Amino acid sequence: MGTSIRWTARLRALLRRWRGAPLTWLIAGGFVLMAAMAIGTGLTVDRFRQNAIESGRDSLENSVRLLARHFDREFEDFAVLQKSIIAELESHGIESADVFRSEMATLAMHEVLRAKASGWSDVAGANVFDSDGRLINSSRSWPVPDVSVSDRSYFARLKSDPAAQEEVEVVPGRFGSGPAIVFARRVSGPHGEFFGLVSRAITPDQLEAFFASAGLGEDSSIAMHHQNGQLLARIPHADAMIGKNFRGGTPEQMAVFERTSVTTQLASPIDGKDRIVASRLLAGEPLVVVATKSLDATLATWRTQTKFFVAVAVVSIGLLVLTLVLIFRQMTRRLALEKEQLDTAMNTMTQGLLMFDQDQRLIVCNRRYIEMYGLSTHVVKPGTYFRDVIQHRADTGSFDGDVDSYCDAILDNVGRTQSNIVETSDGRLIEIKNQPGAAGGWLATHDDVTERIRADERIAHLAHYDALTDLPNRVLMRGHLERRVAELAQGHPFAILYIDVDEFKGVNDSLGHEVGDELLRQVASRLRACVSGNDMVARLGGDEFAIIKAASCDRDELSALAERILASLRMPVDCKGQEITTDASIGIAIAPDHGDVIDDLLKRADLAMYAAKSEGRGTFRIFVPEYDDKARQRRQLELDLRQALVRGEFEVHYQPLVDLSANVVSGCEALLRWRHPERGMVSPADFIPVAEDTGLIGEIGEWVLRQACAEAASWPGDIHIAVNVSPVQFRFRTLALKVAAALAESGLAPERLELEITETVLIRDDEEALTILQQLRELGVRIALDDFGTGYSSLSYLHRFPFDKIKIDRSFISDIGEPEDSSPIVQAVVHMAAARHMATTAEGVETEAQREVLRQLGCSQMQGWLFSPAVPAAKLKQLLSKQAAAA
Repeated sequence: MGTSIRWTARLRALLRRWRGAPLTWLIAGGFVLMAAMAIGTGLTVDRFRQNAIESGRDSLENSVRLLARHFDREFEDFAVLQKSIIAELESHGIESADVFRSEMATLAMHEVLRAKASGWSDVAGANVFDSDGRLINSSRSWPVPDVSVSDRSYFARLKSDPAAQEEVEVVPGRFGSGPAIVFARRVSGPHGEFFGLVSRAITPDQLEAFFASAGLGEDSSIAMHHQNGQLLARIPHADAMIGKNFRGGTPEQMAVFERTSVTTQLASPIDGKDRIVASRLLAGEPLVVVATKSLDATLATWRTQTKFFVAVAVVSIGLLVLTLVLIFRQMTRRLALEKEQLDTAMNTMTQGLLMFDQDQRLIVCNRRYIEMYGLSTHVVKPGTYFRDVIQHRADTGSFDGDVDSYCDAILDNVGRTQSNIVETSDGRLIEIKNQPGAAGGWLATHDDVTERIRADERIAHLAHYDALTDLPNRVLMRGHLERRVAELAQGHPFAILYIDVDEFKGVNDSLGHEVGDELLRQVASRLRACVSGNDMVARLGGDEFAIIKAASCDRDELSALAERILASLRMPVDCKGQEITTDASIGIAIAPDHGDVIDDLLKRADLAMYAAKSEGRGTFRIFVPEYDDKARQRRQLELDLRQALVRGEFEVHYQPLVDLSANVVSGCEALLRWRHPERGMVSPADFIPVAEDTGLIGEIGEWVLRQACAEAASWPGDIHIAVNVSPVQFRFRTLALKVAAALAESGLAPERLELEITETVLIRDDEEALTILQQLRELGVRIALDDFGTGYSSLSYLHRFPFDKIKIDRSFISDIGEPEDSSPIVQAVVHMAAARHMATTAEGVETEAQREVLRQLGCSQMQGWLFSPAVPAAKLKQLLSKQAAAA
């Protein structure tokens, strides 16, 4: 009872600590976040203020730069005009002021001035004054009015100072109302004496009109000053200020008239406001363009932004406070709910879970652990010691072993992760994982892993055993061979027997895969019965098996084993109600006699097995070195075959097909020949199987087809060409396209082409093959069934596809005319073909007697040495020419 009370108090203290700490951090974090928002808002507002001022400065500076550039161009035009007038005046070679006065005060000179000043809308035009300041000529009027500028300051400066060339001054206007800005330029004699001056003038209104187009906005101003401080023009316009001198005040104000460009912040001498000021000195005239904007107007947008940011910050802080209040309230409610959810989650776990503290006392135990071992909740509860829990399991029968030893082993390794699998008394497999806790205790999980481990075992079995026969597969066999090879050094030989079931594919294709699978299972069972317990029988795939015969290198013993295997396999097998007789070809390699490398031994057993197949099947062969030689020869033949087509070593010969009723050639069969540069003529029986095995027959067969069609196109129109098609060519599914291409390329009529196929084409995949045959028939070509009577189910194929011709195999022709010959079979074939409107061709006719019997039996054509062997194209043309001449 005391333990339970202590545990409850400890749990409550733990919950209080857990409850208080997050809330404290939450509140502290909220205040920090609010302070950060306030500081961030202040910094942002200040930064935006600086940006607004900098933007205002940049805007004023750009405006002043553009205005200065504009007036530099305008006043340069003024100067050019004045200089051109002065040059015109000085070109007359005037020597004195009196001569200057007399020659300049003429109508002709007036016309010159008017022409040069045309297009300008200034007030006073271009005016010429003499050395006394009297107006003697003007571009605006003739005769000129009586006007004197001798009282003007600019006149006095130009007259008294030979170094002065130009003066600019704002003066009361004498040619119109209001002030004028005068640009006066000195006219000097040949020795520097003062002859007079040429002036032009514009009004402040004209400058101010252009200033207004800059559009600087509210509480802004643009002005033009003489560098001496005199105000020439300004917007907003103020009559009282025009002509007033503003050069004075602080050094910052003086800098406006002294530096090339200035951008600063000053108190305005006009209205006293803090203003951003930008000025620029013109390049060609002693004039300064000055633009200002009050700081209040510059910061107008910033003030709007500041109000917005402050409002957002206030709202955000308010929402944050509200959120903190809601979270605080919600967290206090969720604590109880989370504890309930934690209990629910623990009790619905598929694993048993226990947590012990550093004193080995139980903190948590879920319902699954209690149910897993059938324990009592009155015993297994918080506060119970670890040993008491295990003792209770032993008392209830769910623990088998010494309690103290088990507990000591667990407690000695509390600081490390532990994992082990135990089996209960009822056969269940339990995985127990112990993981150290942060405070010195540990967490234990108990999981029902029986199904998982059993599944892993099944997967491992499938990875190493054949699913159909349950024999070891190639992977497991190789591991076994590695151990056997390692034992060779200890004097333990072994042998490998490769076993290939003969004609299995025919059984599989004709009787179905279920029968074929059952046959393989029966073969596996019989192979197991032929060996001892130390030997391994494996299935390598398909119809191939292997036996690893341990501790044997005696050839007689191995031969006897091979004979037992063949005898066992030849016994009839009942497969799904079908009685099947099978056979096998066996190849044997012996270690270490034939090598001590696994791949070499496997290859040599395979070579011996193929030797058994090539020598009649249903037998066995022990590897001999000659098999390696044959394999090398075959590889060399394959290499030569790959080059033969490129080198042009193939030829097409043609064997005539003779009409038995008319005794004339009605067609020819194209037969492939290989003229090797070293081997001479290579038999098709040697190289055609290699071409089919390697897939080269596809390319070679396409070449033969094109060559034969091209040659036949030059023959008389009533003679057709027959071309053999390999079963391999049907696998590419493009045979019809290639035939169509060959016909189009050669121009041969489709009905003159006859394609010969064997039953092997139909056995492998009859549905696909029949589809391709139908495509060929739609092209218009003829289809012949070759080697009829040597396959499995010829009659069914005749029923499923309407062939144009049946070729009777030479095995039925060789004994025609002899006692007990094959005449009845040939007769049956001829009648069957006639009933289905098919022609018949007899192969291998070599005697007159054979021809006569075949003619009497009703056979359509013959082919054989009696008439002609296969001959080159040139010789065939001679034969056809003789036939045409005889006709």
